[in-house]
Amino acid sequence: MSETQFGIPPKPADIAMKYSLAQTSPTAVQAVELVKDYGSGESTVHALRGVNVSFAQGAFTAIMGPSGSGKSTLMHTLAGLDSATSGRILFEGRDITHLKDNDLTLLRRESIGFIFQSFNLLPMFTAEQNILMPLTLAGKKPDRAWFARLVATLGLGDRLGHRPNELSGGQQQRVAIARALITKPTVVFADEPTGNLDSVSSAEVLDFLRTSVKELGQTVIMVTHDAVAASYADRAIVFSDGRIVADQPDPQAERMSELLNEVRLDLLQNTVSANVTAEQN
Repeated sequence: MSETQFGIPPKPADIAMKYSLAQTSPTAVQAVELVKDYGSGESTVHALRGVNVSFAQGAFTAIMGPSGSGKSTLMHTLAGLDSATSGRILFEGRDITHLKDNDLTLLRRESIGFIFQSFNLLPMFTAEQNILMPLTLAGKKPDRAWFARLVATLGLGDRLGHRPNELSGGQQQRVAIARALITKPTVVFADEPTGNLDSVSSAEVLDFLRTSVKELGQTVIMVTHDAVAASYADRAIVFSDGRIVADQPDPQAERMSELLNEVRLDLLQNTVSANVTAEQN
C-alpha cells in the first residue's frame, strides 16, 4: 500500500491532478483547492479537504467511497447545490463559486442535468410529459429532433404515454435520464442512479448512461458505491475522509472493489489507532 494512496493523506496534486494534466479533452467542470466544512469548533466536519480535480467533456466519471467520505458533497458542490467553504469551482472555465442564487438557478436550469436514485418523476404526468418538464418549466419549446433521438437511444418509444406507476424501475430511470438530457446540459450529475434497481435494470441504465456519453457526447459524473457500476465509466475516483485517494482510468470492477476494501481497512486502522491513543491519554 503506497503512502500517497492510503497511509498518508495525499497532497491534492499527487493523484487527481496528474490525471488532469494528462487529460486531452476540454474541461467541463473543475474543483480547485475545494474545501467544505460543516459546523464549527471541535464539532466541525471536514467534508472536502482541498480537493483538486477536473472532469473532461464527453467523459463518464464515477466517484466512489465509503459513506461519509465526501463523494456526494463533492457532487453537490460542483453542481451548485451546496456552497464551498473555500476554493473555486470552474464550470466550462467560468468561476461559479460565488454566483448569486438566481444565477445558480439559471446555470442549473440551462447547463446541468440531474439523475436521482429515487427517479423523482411526477406521478400524474406521462413519460413524455416528465421528459419535457424542464423545458415546460422554463417556458421553452422542445427540439423535437433531439427528443426523438433521446427516445430512440433510450428505447422509450412505446412508453411515452405511460405514467410512472405503469413503468418498471429501469424504465422509470430511463425516463429520468431522458429528462436530464432534454435541455442538452453541459454536465449530467447522477446520484446513485442504480441504487433502487435490480441487477438487470441496473445494467440497462448503466448501458444507457454510457451510450449517452459515447453516442450523444454527454458528460456524466456519477456517484456510486457499486464497483460494478463504476466499471461502466471511463474513469473512477475514490474518496476517503474528504480527499481523493485513487484516480483510476478504465476502471474494472475487481480493481475498484479492491481499492474500496483498502480504503475501508485504512479507515478502520486509523479509528483503532485513534481510540488507543485516546485511552492512553
